[in-house]
Amino acid sequence: MTAKRVARTDLWLDAVFDQRLSAEPGVSVAVFPVRGDPAAAWRALEPAHVYQVSAAKDELPREWWASRELLARCPRLLCVSSTGAGYDTIDVAACTEAGVAVVNQAGGNAASVAEHTLALMLGVSRRMAECDRRMRVERGFPREEVMGREIRGKTLGLVGIGHIGSRVAALARAFGMEVIATDPFVADDEVARRGAKRVPLAQLLAEADFVSLHCPRDASTLRMIDAAAFARMKRGAIFVTTARGGIHDEAALVEALRSGHLDGAGIDVWDQEPPPLDHPLLRMPNVFATYHTAGVTHEARRNLALISAEQIAGVLRGERPPRLVNPDVWPRFAARRAEAFQERSS
Repeated sequence: MTAKRVARTDLWLDAVFDQRLSAEPGVSVAVFPVRGDPAAAWRALEPAHVYQVSAAKDELPREWWASRELLARCPRLLCVSSTGAGYDTIDVAACTEAGVAVVNQAGGNAASVAEHTLALMLGVSRRMAECDRRMRVERGFPREEVMGREIRGKTLGLVGIGHIGSRVAALARAFGMEVIATDPFVADDEVARRGAKRVPLAQLLAEADFVSLHCPRDASTLRMIDAAAFARMKRGAIFVTTARGGIHDEAALVEALRSGHLDGAGIDVWDQEPPPLDHPLLRMPNVFATYHTAGVTHEARRNLALISAEQIAGVLRGERPPRLVNPDVWPRFAARRAEAFQERSS
């Protein structure tokens, strides 16, 4: 049996990943350091059939991104697997050209991200973070200075109603909210089935008391929520994002908050992660800031690691993965895999 090799970085990954793959016949896992020893990294990567790559663009040094250059040095590579739903560290087009399948773990952390979204909405609307900060340094301020608002009866606008957005919709309805959504990839009847009323983006911005982003970061969504979009939002609305940095314009958000047009924001994702300490959003009392932790829970991290390992095991057996990012690659991948493991291509 030809050995099937998986390489991964030494960035934190739940132990269930290695445990699951160690139980797969003929599969080995090599762990390489992302800093300090490039020779050891290449010894693990160059013979690898699968590369489990971190999705965290600001944690993984660029030399270990799944780039065209890395693919050229790893001719045996059959599959690149992202550790999360995003794949900012993977050049998908280059992988497709090379016959390399790309898989992600979409939906694996959806419950955690949805809970975090509601927490940001509640934290900002009820002014919880603001009250917490003042209680640590002040005494004598009246409670009415940190008086918030209920989310019950308000309208939530979801930009994207996939795995995460649909779970946010369910939680929001449990709080008595009306939910509207826009998503170019979901049919009208399916949007309704997921608990929202479909509306165009312009209408969503104008009607929603809360606008929450749950769309992927790609060429079509970069800076989609810009100064003009913030200006279209209802005065006094709250902006929330647990999607990806770069989809909203941070400078435009700062101005929308400074002007008083928006009441507040809950921000989990940033252009640079973590943002610099002097970032203007971090100095605003009506901003609830977190460090791309919406999907970082014990449960979500274990689930992501497990479904990553399950997908990789299936891919190495020749099974079409459920979360294939570049489906056009599949015929070529199948032929390359059969050749690599000296099997007849199906």
